[in-house]
Amino acid sequence: MSAKGTREEAKGTGSTANETRRSDNSAALTALDPGKLRNVALVGHSGSGKSMLVEALLAATGAITRMGSISEGTTVSDSDPSAIHQQRSVTLSVAPIMVGDVKVNLIDTPGYTDFTGELRAGLRAADAALFVVSAVDGIDGATTALWNECAKIRLPRAVVVSKLDHPRADFSAAVERCREAFGESVLPLYLPAPGNAGLIAVLAGGMEGQEPGPDVEAAREPLLEGIIAESEDETLMDRYLGGEELPLADLVKDLETAVARGSFFPVMPASAETGLGLPELMALLTDALPSPLEGTLPAAMTLEGSSLKPLECDPNGRLAGEIVRTTVDPFLGRVCLVRVFSGTLREDSSIHIGGRGLADRGHEDHDADERVTHLYSPVGSSLKAVPQCIAGDICAISKLASAETGDTVSDRGSPLLIETWNMPEPLMPIAIEGASRSDEDALAKSIGKVAAADPTLRLERNPDTHQLILWCMGEAHAEVIMDRLRNQGVKLQTVDIITPLRETFASKATGHGRHVKQSGGHGQFAICDIEVEPLGRGEGFAFTDKIVGGAIPATFVTSVEKGVRAQMLKGVSDGFPVVDIKVTLVGGKTHSVDSSDAAFQAAGALALREAAAAAKIQLLEPVSSVVISVPDEYVGAVMSDLSARRGRVNGTDAAEGEGTEILAEVPDQELVRYALELRALTAGTGHFRRSFLRHEPLLK
Repeated sequence: MSAKGTREEAKGTGSTANETRRSDNSAALTALDPGKLRNVALVGHSGSGKSMLVEALLAATGAITRMGSISEGTTVSDSDPSAIHQQRSVTLSVAPIMVGDVKVNLIDTPGYTDFTGELRAGLRAADAALFVVSAVDGIDGATTALWNECAKIRLPRAVVVSKLDHPRADFSAAVERCREAFGESVLPLYLPAPGNAGLIAVLAGGMEGQEPGPDVEAAREPLLEGIIAESEDETLMDRYLGGEELPLADLVKDLETAVARGSFFPVMPASAETGLGLPELMALLTDALPSPLEGTLPAAMTLEGSSLKPLECDPNGRLAGEIVRTTVDPFLGRVCLVRVFSGTLREDSSIHIGGRGLADRGHEDHDADERVTHLYSPVGSSLKAVPQCIAGDICAISKLASAETGDTVSDRGSPLLIETWNMPEPLMPIAIEGASRSDEDALAKSIGKVAAADPTLRLERNPDTHQLILWCMGEAHAEVIMDRLRNQGVKLQTVDIITPLRETFASKATGHGRHVKQSGGHGQFAICDIEVEPLGRGEGFAFTDKIVGGAIPATFVTSVEKGVRAQMLKGVSDGFPVVDIKVTLVGGKTHSVDSSDAAFQAAGALALREAAAAAKIQLLEPVSSVVISVPDEYVGAVMSDLSARRGRVNGTDAAEGEGTEILAEVPDQELVRYALELRALTAGTGHFRRSFLRHEPLLK
C-alpha cells in the first residue's frame, strides 16, 4: 500500500482516534466467493439495541478489542456528529465480521422514522433482515409496517430479542408480542436458561444431560410443526404424527431452507452486554440466512431505458452496483458505499456513474465516466484498502466527483442503469437563509453536496416567495441537514415559510392608464382604458381587444397586454401574482411621435393597478389533494383533526394491504407540520401523500 493510501486509511471518514484504535486490529476482510457472503440489515425501532448488538458481534469476532458506548459516541456504527448529538443512528453503516470462512456484512440502520430513507437503502444492500426487538419495550407500529413491507418482497427475516440483561426483560412476553405483530410463523429456536446462564436449544429438547422443562416442551411442539409445515419432504408430517423421532439434522436442514426462503422466522435471545446468545446468533447468520447467490437482484436497463436480461450474482459477469450511501469527507471528498450486484469492482478501473428518476427532488439526471482511484472495505466510518470487491459484497469508493446516493455503478465500456429503490417522499418543509450575503454564497455551494448524499431531501427555490425550502422527513432529519451545513462553515437560520398566495378580482372594475412624460426631446405617451372582470377558479387569464376605430394600433395593443401581464406577476394588493381575470381593452390614445412599446406597457400596468384600487381584491390560498393511510383504529381521530385544519374529507377507501385511506382536500398552510402531527396522532403508523389541487379564497 502507498503512503498516501496509509494516510487516508488512518484518517477514516470522521472517526475519532479512540474508534480508530479499537477497529484497526485486523486487516480488511475480503471475499472471493459470493457463496461465502451474507449481507444482513439490522432493523428495529430506535433504542432497541441494534448498534450495541453490532458492537458485541464485532468484539466477539475480534474485529475490535472492546465495545464502544452510545452515550460516549464511540460505537463503530455511529460516528456521525449528529448521531452522537442525538444519541441515535441517523445513517446506515456497514461493519463486516468473519464467522468461520463466511464474511457477514452487518448493515446497521436507523430506527427513527425520520431516517426511513437510510433504512430503505440498507434493505437494498441486504439479502436478509434481522429485526431487533427489545425484551423490555413493545413493538411500535412502524416496525410492524416494515415487517409487512419485507413480507411483500419475501425478504428472509429473523428476530433477535435483545437487552435480556435488563431487570425488566421478559423473553416470553417479547416472543408473544412478536407473534402478535409479525404472525404465527415467528417461533423461538432457543430459550434463555434460568439466570441467563446460557441458551436452551428448543429443537434438541433442552440442555445436554438435563431433562427438558415444561417451557421447552411447550416451545418445541409448535416449532416442530412449523418446520414440518414448511418442509419440502411431504412424509415428515406423517412420520411426526406417527410418533417417529425425526432426525435433528433433517429438521435443522429444513429449518435453514425455510428461513432462507423467507417463509419461517426464527427468534433468538441475546444480550450485547453479557454476550448471551452471540455464538448461536452467528451460527444462524451463516447457516440459515441466504447468500447473495440466492437473492433476487434489481432490474437493469440501458441508458436509454430499454430492459436488459436479469442480472446474476457472478464475479465474472457484467459490472453492476449501486450507491446506497454518500458522505462528504474533508480529506477524501465524496465517499460512496456501493453494493456490487454483478461483476467485480477493481481498484484503478474505469467506471460509469449514472443517475435517473430523482429530478423532482433536485437531483438532475446525470452520466459521467470516472476512475476508481481507491477501493475500501468499510468498518463503520473507518476504511481499509482492498484491491477488489466481488459480486455480492459491499465496498466504499472515495473521490468520485459526480456520484450521488441511488446512482448506478457500471463498466465504462458497457454502461447500464439499475432501477432505483422506493424512496420515501419528504413532506415537512423548512425555509432557511444565510446569516449574511457571504453565508448565502456559502450556502449555495454547500447545499448541493448535502443533497447529493441524501435522496430523501428535496430542494425547492420557490419562484413566488424566493425562499429556499428544504423538504425533510421530520424535525430530526432537518436538524441533521442543518448540522451538516453548519459543519461546512455555513452560518444559517430558519425563517417562517411564506405560503405562496394568489390575488384575484372579486368584482368588476375599470382602469385608466395614463403614462405621459415630456421633458424635452423625445417623450413618452400612452393612454389606455381597460375593464377587468373575474373568471372562474383555474381559468387563468384572458385578454380581449375591443378598440374601435384604431385608437390604439395593433402593435401597441400587444404592449398593453404585456404591461398587464407584468403587473399581474407583481401583484396589485399584497404582492402575490394575480390569476383568473379577464381584461378587455376598450379605449386609449396614442401620439405619432412619443408613443412606444415601453410606454404602453407602463400604461397597461397602471390601468390594472387603478382597476384594483376600485375593486374588491380576493386572496387565494393553495389547496392540496391529500391521501392519508392509517390503521382503522385511527380513522376517527384523523378525520376530526382534518376538520380542525379546514380540510374537507371526500371519502375513504380500503388501503392496499390493511388500514384505510382517507381522501381529503386541505389548505397548504395547514400541512406545514402535518408530517409530524400525523405521526404523533397515529403512534407513527400513519403516512400521507399530497399533490397541488387548486387555489381557493382565503377566509380571513
